[in-house]
Amino acid sequence: MTTNAIAQAANDIRDIKPPVEIPTGWEWLWWTLGAMVVVTLLLLAWRCFLKRVTRISVAPPVPAHIRAKQKLQEALALISQPEPFCVLVSSTIRFYLEERFDFRAPEQTTEEFLRELNATNLLLPEQKESLGGFLESCDLVKFAKYEPAETELHGLYDSAVKLIEETEPKPIEDSEAGIEKPGLK
Repeated sequence: MTTNAIAQAANDIRDIKPPVEIPTGWEWLWWTLGAMVVVTLLLLAWRCFLKRVTRISVAPPVPAHIRAKQKLQEALALISQPEPFCVLVSSTIRFYLEERFDFRAPEQTTEEFLRELNATNLLLPEQKESLGGFLESCDLVKFAKYEPAETELHGLYDSAVKLIEETEPKPIEDSEAGIEKPGLK
């Protein structure tokens, strides 16, 4: 070998190449898991954000006897118009009894309602009798076109309020803390 050939062979030697990374096929799994973690964290953050934004204080429901008394107060504005007044007062009492005692009242005729009510022990006999007279008086105005005086209408109003006050739940006093809690009669 000549010196020329040796020099050429020396120039022909190249440096070692770095190792070539051969994909194992598992990289996609790590990228997918990483993306799922990021999406999950974003969804949790969004959910927490929405909870804070949409947090609405839920007011306790207004008891049936209070709503009924409010409706009766509204009915007083109609006292100069007997028919609308009687319709509102009688429907208020029927809905109150339905809510208070779980008694189906509004869809029945007065006779059906009173017959079914008499078969129960929801009201005292005096209350049932008073309610019967009240509903019959309202029916006279609603269906027979009877025109009562304003004093009679005030009497109907007073008997409706009296029935609600007699049947509303009475507060039960907590003996330990002296706190009143609403309870059943």
